[in-house]
Amino acid sequence: MAKRLTYFILAGLVLGIAVGWAVNAAVGDETAAQQAQLKTIAGYFSILTTVFLHLIKMIIAPLVLSTMVVGIAHMGDTTALGRVGLKAFGWFVCASLVSLTLGLVLVNALQPGVGLALPIPPADAASGVDRSAFDLAKFIAHIFPESMVKAMAENDILQIVVAALFLGVALTAVGEPARPLVRALEGLVKVMLQITDYVMRFAPVAVFAAVTASIAERGPSILGTYGYFMGSFYLGLVILWALLIGICFLVVGGRTRRLVRYIRDPIVLAFSTASSEAAFPRTLEALDRFGVPPRIASFVLPLGYSFNLDGSMMYMTFASIFIAQAYGIDLSVTQEILMLLTLMITSKGVAGVPRASLVVITATLSQFKIPEAGILMILAVDHFLDMGRSATNVVGNAVASAVVAKWEGRLDPPEPVDVEPPHAPSHRPAPASGDERF
Repeated sequence: MAKRLTYFILAGLVLGIAVGWAVNAAVGDETAAQQAQLKTIAGYFSILTTVFLHLIKMIIAPLVLSTMVVGIAHMGDTTALGRVGLKAFGWFVCASLVSLTLGLVLVNALQPGVGLALPIPPADAASGVDRSAFDLAKFIAHIFPESMVKAMAENDILQIVVAALFLGVALTAVGEPARPLVRALEGLVKVMLQITDYVMRFAPVAVFAAVTASIAERGPSILGTYGYFMGSFYLGLVILWALLIGICFLVVGGRTRRLVRYIRDPIVLAFSTASSEAAFPRTLEALDRFGVPPRIASFVLPLGYSFNLDGSMMYMTFASIFIAQAYGIDLSVTQEILMLLTLMITSKGVAGVPRASLVVITATLSQFKIPEAGILMILAVDHFLDMGRSATNVVGNAVASAVVAKWEGRLDPPEPVDVEPPHAPSHRPAPASGDERF
C-alpha cells in the first residue's frame, strides 16, 4: 500500500501541474477579471486540499498526545526522560546552526537577489504578515497550556507536548494503578494510526488539487521569473539533505539506507502538500518500521516538530539576505552572524504559528533596517518553496529520531524494506519499564 500510495501521489503531482497549466492557459491572466476568475477556480480545487488537511489535523492532537505519553510512561523514570531530552535538544541546536549557516553561506555565494529583474516593493508597503505573532513574553506564557482540551482543540503541538510531559511523568510516578490508562492510550495510538491509513487514501486527490490550484492561479511563468532564487534555495536543501543523511551514516551506520527508503512516502507527501503536519503520522510509522523504539520516536518526533524544522531554518537566512540583496543593502559579516543568532532564537518562538517562517523573517528584517515590504517579493513563490521546506523538515526529524535512538543503544531490528506494512500499523509496544536498559 505504501509503495502504491507514493506512486499515486507522484501521479497526482504531475497531473496537477498539467491541469493547472491548462486551466491558466485557457482562461488567461492578462486582465484583472481573468485573474479573479483563476482565483475562483483555484479556490474550488483548494476545497479538496483543505478537507484533507482538516482530516490530518483531526489526527495530529490525539496521536501526539497518546504516543508521547505512552513513550514517557514506558521509559520508566525521569532520568531516562531527561537524558533522551538533552540528547534530542543537543541535536536540534546543532542541526539548526548547520541549516542557518548553510543558508547564509549559499545566499552570499550565489547572490540570487543581486540584479533581480523584478519590481521592488516600496520600502513602506505593508507586508501583510502579522509580525506581532512573535513576542518573547507571549511565547514563554504560551508554552504552558491553560487547558489540555483547548491545546488539543487548537492543535497547538508545543502545548500538547508540555501537557504530555506532565501526564506521562505523572503516570510513571503513580505506577501500577495507572497501567489501565497507559493501556488505553496504547489502544488509542493503534486506533489513530488506523484512521491515518484511511485518511491517507485521499492524499493523491489532495495533492492533485493543491498543485492544480497553485499553477492555475499563478501560472507556470512564476517559476521562470523566480527560477534562480528557487533553484539556489533547492540546491541548498539538497546539500542539507546530504549533510544530515551523511551524519546519520556516521552515527547509525549502513542501515541508514533503509531509513531513507522508509521515509520516502512521508517525504513525498510533505513535499506535495507543503505541510509537515500531513506527514507526521506516516513518519512515525516509518520510524517504527526502521527500528526506532516507539517510546523514543513518540518523544523526539513531536519535539522536533516544534524545535527542529531544518528546512525552515535554512529558508529564514536565505530569504532574509535575498531581500537585503534585492534592496541593495550590504550587511557586514558581524551583522549577518548576529542575524543568524537572532533567527536561531526567534525561530523557536513560533511553533504552531501559521506561516511561521514568514513571521520570523518579517520580525527579523526590521531589526536590521531591511524593509519588511521585501517579504512581498517572495510571497508569490512561498508555496513552492514551502514544499521543499516541509520535505526537509521530515528528513531532519526522522534523522534526529534515529540518531537519538542509536545514542541510547535502543535501535530495534528493522522490518524488511520490500515487505508492505500491515493494514493496521503495529506500532510495536515498548517493553515494561523493568526490562529497559536505561
